[in-house]
Amino acid sequence: MQKRLFLLGLLLAALVPLASAQVGGRSMFRFLDIPTHARVAALGGVNISSGLEDVNAVTANPALMHGKTDNHLGLTYLNYLADVSQNNLNYTLESSRWGRNAIGVQYLDYGSFTQTNDAGLEEGSFKVRDYALTLSHAATIEHFTLGATAKLAISSIAGDQALATLVDLGGTFKHPQKDFVVGLLIKNLGVMVNPYDNGEREEMPLDIQLGASFKPEHAPFRLSVTAHHLHRFDIVYLDPNKKGTLNENNEEVKEEKTFGDKLARHFVVGGEFILGPGFQLRAGYNHLRRKELVVENVGGMAGFSFGTSIKVHAFRFEYTYAKFHVAGASNYLTLNTDLNRFLKKKLD
Repeated sequence: MQKRLFLLGLLLAALVPLASAQVGGRSMFRFLDIPTHARVAALGGVNISSGLEDVNAVTANPALMHGKTDNHLGLTYLNYLADVSQNNLNYTLESSRWGRNAIGVQYLDYGSFTQTNDAGLEEGSFKVRDYALTLSHAATIEHFTLGATAKLAISSIAGDQALATLVDLGGTFKHPQKDFVVGLLIKNLGVMVNPYDNGEREEMPLDIQLGASFKPEHAPFRLSVTAHHLHRFDIVYLDPNKKGTLNENNEEVKEEKTFGDKLARHFVVGGEFILGPGFQLRAGYNHLRRKELVVENVGGMAGFSFGTSIKVHAFRFEYTYAKFHVAGASNYLTLNTDLNRFLKKKLD
């Protein structure tokens, strides 16, 4: 076990400079960045340090798979923007021989589109689908956990498919006495194996994240802060067609990038309010999402997300409303269950 963790740690350390070098350019398989369950969506869409008791947390950080989630099942339905929908499944299993593992399926359906020829005449319809199959493994030594997730991602447009293999490499530190967790993640490190129609291979949506969650003793809440895209400081996009403001000389002044804005776009904050053993309220704020999607002079709740969690016997029901734009939002429905409760009753 110790040898396995040591080798995984060496791999994690060796890949950091490699990941940091992959900056800029286009990236494919962006659907892998979509939050896969209600909890992480409610906390701002990016969180790698909260969810030790959540079977779905393995999709955010495989090193979070060290809570009490053995033989747990999680199902999520996402009503995304327009007619786009997503379904996710996660299952964890721990054994003395194979250790702590999880399998997952992510399926994104964009719906049907009208197909036309060069003259604009309709020739039927075509469908667009994205899939991801995942296999995760994690191991713990004292207060540290290291985890890895192997991904096979497939994107299909009108029967033409692109294929990629990727890996998430994560680690967590859990304080021995306090409810304090620090997480580190290298996400979507991989290559496109088969591009569309024998075209050019494109980059994957690489992300390096660092986050922490802390629940003060006796306090009914847990706070989380997560930094993302640490391999590239400047992630600000300014629309070149956007009109600037007029100065005292009636001259147009274009918006410029500032250090504060560059820094703030890397952070996501979230809070979980524990109102009882089976009831939670959640909220999050994603500054990058707000800056990119808010409509000028309109405002709105772009970048904010809200959720709730209710536990009834062996089931936990979760719902999240995440606002993207004045024109739309996403709605998450997640059902988690502990299958051990049913197996125990059957044995009894």
